[in-house]
Amino acid sequence: MKRLPAEWETQDSILMVFPHKNSDWADDLKSAESVFLRIASSICFKQKLILVCDDINRVKKMFCRTDNISFVEFDTNDTWIRDFGPISVYEENERKLIDFCFNGWGEKFDASLDDRVTEFLYKNLYFEFSALLRQEMILEGGSIESDGSGTLLTTSKCLLNPNRNPNMTKEEIENRLIELFGLKRILWLDHGELIGDDTDAHIDTLARFINQETIAYVSCDDPKEPHFKELKKMKEQLQTFRTLNEKPYKLIPLPLPSAKYKNDRRLPAAYANFLITNHAILLPTYEDARDSEMIKLFKKLFPTREIIPIKATRLIEEGGSIHCSTMQVAKYRELLHDLSK
Repeated sequence: MKRLPAEWETQDSILMVFPHKNSDWADDLKSAESVFLRIASSICFKQKLILVCDDINRVKKMFCRTDNISFVEFDTNDTWIRDFGPISVYEENERKLIDFCFNGWGEKFDASLDDRVTEFLYKNLYFEFSALLRQEMILEGGSIESDGSGTLLTTSKCLLNPNRNPNMTKEEIENRLIELFGLKRILWLDHGELIGDDTDAHIDTLARFINQETIAYVSCDDPKEPHFKELKKMKEQLQTFRTLNEKPYKLIPLPLPSAKYKNDRRLPAAYANFLITNHAILLPTYEDARDSEMIKLFKKLFPTREIIPIKATRLIEEGGSIHCSTMQVAKYRELLHDLSK
């Protein structure tokens, strides 16, 4: 029996890729490094971190503490490992890893090196004794959201985009994911996309499970905002979704921060791109008036975890945020008490 764990379940490690001069961060590498250092340090304080970098000696000396970090030297195109890292699945209570193809979000960017990272880590024994299944299907980790109990939340704009799997129908994609992840159902969101998002509407920028009965979603109440109509339609569709117990989901709005720009280009800033670790929530902030409100909200949503705000303005300048820059690896053996938050 297979199961796709929720992010709040106990993790073995977190994966990251550190910025380097041949990535999109090259125009201001120091400011990018400072954000990634903050994220990495927040993780490795209590949890194992596997950090892929271009030069171990260069990166290692930036850290005050390295005892919980495995430094891995390997060339990459960029740093968004959420979308090319392995996806953990439990089968008969043991973790297996799935390595989907990554084509740079529909061949928008070169991803030939990124697509090799998971296989390299596996061959060099960074995943204990887990089996690795390579799938020719294209799928990014940021495009799927699991409640750990058989429900997958995703967007049709991404998964059904012809720039991913043009030879597969919706039914074929659905059946493949149900089989690979042991799903009971897939909830398809047909609305919602942030301006400046290169991913074709990844779910991790729009709506996230807080637990099996609760979904936090990006919201906008300003009719003058260009996101207003699409996000309103997204909310209305979320209101039609039901839990496995046939109850309406409890919906938690995450208001958009004020518009952020770089060189007159609107950036996809949103609070939905948070990371759940074993001990904390890494919450993106944007030097915005709503930041403090969101910190208070997340303390209520995750009362047993520390809330660590991380200024993510530099991240969204390149189109992503905290969740995009990380990928969790589940515990080797399934812990049954983890099924609910």
